[in-house]
Amino acid sequence: MANEPWLDDDEQKAWRSYLLMRRTLETHLARHLQREFGLSESDFEILVNLSESETGRMRAYELGEATQWEKSRMSHHLTRMEKRGLIRKEACEARYPEIVLTDEGLAAIKACAPGHAGRVREFFIDVLGKDRVAALGEAAEDVVEAVEKHQRTDCPPEVRGCG
Repeated sequence: MANEPWLDDDEQKAWRSYLLMRRTLETHLARHLQREFGLSESDFEILVNLSESETGRMRAYELGEATQWEKSRMSHHLTRMEKRGLIRKEACEARYPEIVLTDEGLAAIKACAPGHAGRVREFFIDVLGKDRVAALGEAAEDVVEAVEKHQRTDCPPEVRGCG
């Protein structure tokens, strides 16, 4: 760990460029999903997770782990998605219901996923190229691993995701 907490000029420039890139790309992709398909980023994230599960169903806590959302946010969002017919809650043997991808939800993800992937390719994959995408992927994994290690070793168990 560096002795100096401040970033030098090059580090500051790289960090701010990363933040601007992330916000710009996320905003563009979110607007595309909303405008073309009537889905929010949050809708898309839930639909992706459910559609990629083997059974098209998951427990809410599993979705919470996959998305890193707080329990209340997940609960409210699932209620909104259920009202729109994208998912349904189904009773099961366990205490809490399973979240199930409906036919409407599956149709929605099938309709928007190709266009979304195309935008990601156009504005991220093709811009960076194969080598930089690979390097960025490795760097991202390293950062996530460092944060997770910090949370496992430096955070009290009762504090979820402490800083």
